[in-house]
Amino acid sequence: MKVIFLKDVKGQGKKGEVKEVSEGYALNFLIPKGFVKPASEGNIKTLENQKQAEVRRKEQEKEDAVELGKKLEQLTVVLRSKAGEGGRLFGSITNKQIAEELEKMKYKLDKRKIVLDEPIRTLGVTSVPVKLHPEVTATLKVQVLEGQ
Repeated sequence: MKVIFLKDVKGQGKKGEVKEVSEGYALNFLIPKGFVKPASEGNIKTLENQKQAEVRRKEQEKEDAVELGKKLEQLTVVLRSKAGEGGRLFGSITNKQIAEELEKMKYKLDKRKIVLDEPIRTLGVTSVPVKLHPEVTATLKVQVLEGQ
C-alpha cells in the first residue's frame, strides 16, 4: 500500500516521503496513529503544493535575510562603557548588549545570531559577523566609546 508520511517514522520513512508499506502495517498501526495517510492522487497533489509553498517560503526568508544584511552592513552600533588605561574596558560588551542596542534602533535580531567568539573588551570599532540565515552572513560594525 502506498502511503505519504506525515511524521518521521524510524526505519520506515521521513515526513513528506511517499513509500510502499504492507497494507496491514499501514491500516492497523500507521494510519490510526496519524503517522501516514493513503497516497491517493489528491493527497499527492496536496503534498506537492505544500513542498512548493515551503520552497517559496524559504526563498522569501533568504531574500529578507539578504536585505537585512545590506542594511546591517551600513550600520554602526555605538555602545558606551567605562574604560581604564590603554583602552581596556571594565567588564565587556556581549552579544546581548549589541542585540539590545539594535532593538533600540528598530532592528529585531536574536542575540544568538550575533556571532561573537569572545566578548569585546577594548575601545574602538570591531567588526562582528551576524548569521541571518544558513546561507547569509552580514558584518556589523560595533563602536565602543568611553563614558557612561
